[in-house]
Amino acid sequence: MHYPDIDPIAVSLGPLSIHWYAISYLVGIGAVWWLVTWRARRREDIDWTEEQISDLLFYGVLGVILGGRMGYMLFYNFHVLVDEPLSLFRIWQGGMSFHGGLIGVVLGALIYARRHGRTLFSVVDMIAPAIPVALGCGRLGNFVNAELPGRVTDVPWALIYPGDVVGRHPSSLYQAFLEGVVLFALMWIFSRRPRPEPSVSGLFLIGYGGLRFVSEFFREPDAHIGFVAFDWLTLGQLLSIPMVLLGLAFMAYGYRYNGPNHQGTRHDH
Repeated sequence: MHYPDIDPIAVSLGPLSIHWYAISYLVGIGAVWWLVTWRARRREDIDWTEEQISDLLFYGVLGVILGGRMGYMLFYNFHVLVDEPLSLFRIWQGGMSFHGGLIGVVLGALIYARRHGRTLFSVVDMIAPAIPVALGCGRLGNFVNAELPGRVTDVPWALIYPGDVVGRHPSSLYQAFLEGVVLFALMWIFSRRPRPEPSVSGLFLIGYGGLRFVSEFFREPDAHIGFVAFDWLTLGQLLSIPMVLLGLAFMAYGYRYNGPNHQGTRHDH
């Protein structure tokens, strides 16, 4: 079947156009704020006020936007960045890298932690369980923009993307389900009770990295990059491997040095 005819512009007000892609990010950010606030209200072990959460999300949003766009241009479109440096600021055209956004969020969390006397991992552990919701919203924005076409397939739900003549996996929807629904359920269940720092962050890295590695088998590699190794490994998979390894290290460290049997355990996330 053909890709649905979706206008990427949700609302036009004269020269101002509001894209569905931007709306997907706003919905994701709003959902994260609500979930983190809801969680803090109902957990006595979480020592965060609504004002502190709002301040933290401000740093996080800046990190997502700046890091996500810079990561996309550096990792996936460096040749365009060299030819057109101003393309770095054309966020409305789509093109955000999760791995770049993750780096941006961590840097934002680090700045917040230093200014407010908290540990980096207590900050990251606080917001990590809600992040998958924003990821899922972003992937839905990719779908509206007809981005991330999948590999050629003959499955009954294959989509023929604009300008194409063959059916492909709707990989952005696969990723919305895996990175949004599945990862959120995993993170939310795991963080329902206090966990040692930085085990929540570690599980997020393991979960996202592993699910992204799997979903990449259905996503068409960028034409100008192709496979980076072994005739099957994509750049997204390559960037996900160190995430999983780092996540395992965080989990091991958390339970070894901050676990319930270790004196001085911190549970303020």
